[in-house]
Amino acid sequence: MRRIYFDHSGTTPVHPEVAEEMYRFLTGDNFGNPSSINYFGQFVSQAVAEAREKVAEAVGADPGEIVFTSGGTESDNLAIHGVAFTNRSRGNHIITSAVEHHAVLNTVKALGKQGFDITILPVDQYGMVSVEDVAGAVTDKTILITVMHANNEVGTIMPVVEIGKFAREKGIIFHVDAAQSLGKIPVNVDDLGADLLSVSGHKIYGPKGIGALYIRKGTRWKQTLLHGGAQERLRRAGTENIPGIVGLGKAVELAMENRAGENTRLKALRDKLIREVTGRFDQVKLTGHPDLRLPNHASFLFKFIEGESMLLSLDMKGIAASTGSACTSRSLEPSHVLLAMGVPPEEAHGSLRITLGKDNTEEDVDYFLEVIGPVVEKLRVMSPLGVEG
Repeated sequence: MRRIYFDHSGTTPVHPEVAEEMYRFLTGDNFGNPSSINYFGQFVSQAVAEAREKVAEAVGADPGEIVFTSGGTESDNLAIHGVAFTNRSRGNHIITSAVEHHAVLNTVKALGKQGFDITILPVDQYGMVSVEDVAGAVTDKTILITVMHANNEVGTIMPVVEIGKFAREKGIIFHVDAAQSLGKIPVNVDDLGADLLSVSGHKIYGPKGIGALYIRKGTRWKQTLLHGGAQERLRRAGTENIPGIVGLGKAVELAMENRAGENTRLKALRDKLIREVTGRFDQVKLTGHPDLRLPNHASFLFKFIEGESMLLSLDMKGIAASTGSACTSRSLEPSHVLLAMGVPPEEAHGSLRITLGKDNTEEDVDYFLEVIGPVVEKLRVMSPLGVEG
């Protein structure tokens, strides 16, 4: 059966060149511990340094400002906990948005149970937080603002440049979750005004289990989660994941090389998907911002259809898609992102997310458009909700 993968916001396949680079450090003599001063240790230590330089260059940072982690979730947790507890004597107020990834949202909520005052800001119908709302929420106790660069479920690009500028003027630390944006749109820590920024390897054709956290020099931050050795300049204890780190470095390098051309190509495919799906079907609408969205991201709401049934029907035809965040795909609860956007719970269950990648072609899109019509027709006939006529 023909298999088409349309879930690149969930995860991406490891690029062959990334796998090849990683394999070098899974075999032969490239197994040393970078904390060791012998030949084997120093060889891999140099490889880690080169990967750090690649990640730093990609986000406009100094290599010394990059900390390798186990992924985006750890990066978000390190960033938020580190700022919160280091700056507690200055204040206890944290601001975020209602559509953040759970790695941010649940971390902030957990701090709310530990004596911190949290503000979770609403978003508009496109899933975008207002700069004015951020400004209005600030108090003299605010120590951290954390807002994602682009939303994983609906693709909306947030006004982080404006938020970062405001945070800088007020002397408030600003954290950006860039797991979905790196490699797709420009990510520069100075342009964004970010003091901390999280990235994830498996979103950019790198391996799972590796990520990085940028920490601007001079930021009041101290590691509070992991205790152990002096790795990562005392910022993240634990023997480094060498294959993962070199894989992340290679993935970032390739993403930067290919971003411009790939974005143009994927945006054309994305726009065709949006145009055809919204034009062919009644009771379907695009979710997320119509213009300020990731170049590979198309997400929809199909009224009178249960999203899981739609996914299973598509999967039987060889098409892999998702209904929202892969991290919550097994939850029966409707998407917190769609609910925050004002979508009724019964409609939120009818979401479909198509996220394109480097191997997708126009033929893949055409096949999806051929398949989705009969799927929608069949499921609407079966729907107990009926179709408005």
